[in-house]
Amino acid sequence: MAKPKYSPETKLAVVNHYLSGKDGEQSTADLFGIERTSVRRWVRAWQFHGAEGLTAKNNHYSDEFKLVVVRAVISDRLTMREAAARFNLSAEILVRRWLDVYNDAGAEGLLNMQCGRPGQMTKPKNIPPLTDKELEKLSPEELRAELRYLRAENAYPKKVESLGSERKKWQKALIISELRHEHALRDLLRAAGMSRSTWYYNMNALKQGDRYAGLKENIRKIYHYHKGRYGYRRITLALRKQGLRINHKTVQRLMAELSLRSVIRAKKYRAWKGRTGEAAPNILSRNFGASKANEKWVTDVTEFPVQGKKLYLSSVLDLFNREVIAYSLSERPVMEMVNTMLDGAFPKLRPGDAPLLHSDQGWHYRMRSYQERLKAHGMTQSMSRKGNCLDNAVMENFFGTLKSECFYLREFRSVSALRKAVEDYIHYYNNERISLKLKGLSPVEYRTQALRAA
Repeated sequence: MAKPKYSPETKLAVVNHYLSGKDGEQSTADLFGIERTSVRRWVRAWQFHGAEGLTAKNNHYSDEFKLVVVRAVISDRLTMREAAARFNLSAEILVRRWLDVYNDAGAEGLLNMQCGRPGQMTKPKNIPPLTDKELEKLSPEELRAELRYLRAENAYPKKVESLGSERKKWQKALIISELRHEHALRDLLRAAGMSRSTWYYNMNALKQGDRYAGLKENIRKIYHYHKGRYGYRRITLALRKQGLRINHKTVQRLMAELSLRSVIRAKKYRAWKGRTGEAAPNILSRNFGASKANEKWVTDVTEFPVQGKKLYLSSVLDLFNREVIAYSLSERPVMEMVNTMLDGAFPKLRPGDAPLLHSDQGWHYRMRSYQERLKAHGMTQSMSRKGNCLDNAVMENFFGTLKSECFYLREFRSVSALRKAVEDYIHYYNNERISLKLKGLSPVEYRTQALRAA
């Protein structure tokens, strides 16, 4: 394997420089002496797969993995670039190549696709041609038997050729079975160089099927239902919730066989901007634990660019179970958006609840009207230190997860389409998406369980 032109360290330096916001794609490319497309490709790979996306790729992909990629391109309307980034492929051209084969020959053509140069056919073991004198000595029955064998030998390699260079025994056994209605078994076994006992053994194994076939199908359903957001740990928990006793290592191995990989979210640093009114002290002080619901809340605003426009999301999370208590979407980051969010959050308070509400030092949270509304509900305000996003890490983590699992996975053609997708995702996040930190429960399930135990 040829040595990569750029090391993972160099690629990571390019990504970090671009994401710092100091330069755009072209300026970053000029600074490092690389192509602009390389900057875009590496940043995209890092956003989906982290540091792993910047390492040298495995150039061998299973047939089933190719089919998954092609179907994702068709169903999700992905571009070649988006598909390559989403599935961590070594080159975008692979997607085009697989798609062309699929369009020409369907799934079967893709599954029988050869990689690289065509391999040399291994000729089946043949008996050397008989001389004229030897043919004269054969009886009519022996001549007919020889002719039958030659016909079987001629049919067998033509069938094998479509499978590529690797011919597993079970594949040979299956081909022999398919040709049995045309040729004698002994002739086919002789042409394939396979013993009768080996053929029977492989046919019996094929009849029994894959012992994990049902589990694999279940894993596929969970993976695709959650749109690739679940890794093997969450899928293991989901299977256990169905009553299956399964080891996480088994799930990890089967996912590798199925070429199913979870999306790794991209983290983005958001700097503090603007200054209005007085800032509140950092009372939360990165103590993100909470012993009960409505004890500690966190809030923030994030933006989504779409078709030259922007959609803003203002949301508040409960640190007890990471549930989105309330949210508001707007095409402008106005104060009304935050007020609408508060209108949805306050009704969740029960008598005696007086949560701490933590935010960054954004201008919305320094407005007198905002601060007075919190005081009216007996709430204590807390703010991150200036420019320190880690002080509100849970909120940043939610936004990163939302963008990786919803926004980055498809191309949105309108603000309304994005708005609907965000609304659907938040409902999914609260009610269905299980969390490892919540003992394999969704935020709503965890809150409900806690209320029952109280």
